[in-house]
Amino acid sequence: MTASYSKIKNDCTAAREAFARARKGHYALGAFNLDNQETLKAVVFAAKAKKAPVLVEVSKGEVDALGLDNVRDMVDNYKADYGVEMYINLDHSPTVEDAIAGITAGFECIHIDISQADHNATDKEIIAKTKEVVRAAKLTGALVEAEPHYFGGSSNLHTEKIDYTEIKKYFTEPVEAQNFVEQTGIDTYAAAIGNLHGHYPAPKVLHLDLLKEIRSALDCNISLHGGSGTPGHYFLEAVKIGVTKVNINSDMRIAYRDTLEKVLAENKTEYAVVKLMDEVIEAVQKVVESKIDTFNSAGKARV
Repeated sequence: MTASYSKIKNDCTAAREAFARARKGHYALGAFNLDNQETLKAVVFAAKAKKAPVLVEVSKGEVDALGLDNVRDMVDNYKADYGVEMYINLDHSPTVEDAIAGITAGFECIHIDISQADHNATDKEIIAKTKEVVRAAKLTGALVEAEPHYFGGSSNLHTEKIDYTEIKKYFTEPVEAQNFVEQTGIDTYAAAIGNLHGHYPAPKVLHLDLLKEIRSALDCNISLHGGSGTPGHYFLEAVKIGVTKVNINSDMRIAYRDTLEKVLAENKTEYAVVKLMDEVIEAVQKVVESKIDTFNSAGKARV
């Protein structure tokens, strides 16, 4: 059931206030991907234990599997049951239509990523479609996030090395970022400073001096995608500089699958799946709690 218009607006106002608090308090909201109800429970339990504000997010694949309204209802139910501060982000929405559907469903944060669906999209096309989403979001007050270039990698366990020569081609240029924000009116800019979707054999390296330049150039929020597989000290510094949102997916998926395989191997005669999930949820919860600590958001929730 879609929430009432007044509730959606109130939730979006609260999300804006949460981002403002994060920026002022030099911490980041962790944005944790949901694959199913078990990962949602892991995030909720971590948020409750750490008294931290969190985002949960779904991208196109999860939306197709779970449904926008179902995600909204599940999140609202768990918020009410556990008393946590939690908001929803529609991550990497590939089209204007998908983004508007997220706005209508009452998601507080919308990431429009035109270049993901079309790597050859022109700057003009990306700006025009991003502006369209920004206009639509004014209906509810949802925060809109975007970037002008395709962001590489995938939320998975990779075996290949990171090709820094290639990804440096897409590093954020502060002046370009400033122009993009001014032209589109977005609330959150997704910066590229060495972060990359997925988990790789070698730890990622973030260019914090570039992040400082980006922070100086922008008045809006800054997010970092591809937070998995990144040494925690980078995030400790990034939030001091002014990052207010960090996306985590692959680290959760790895913990989920590895633990599930272990549990299945140890319980070959158990077919009641619900009885097998406690250890899996706990493993993912530990990942989320560790990220909350490095994002400096523990103890920052308002409920």
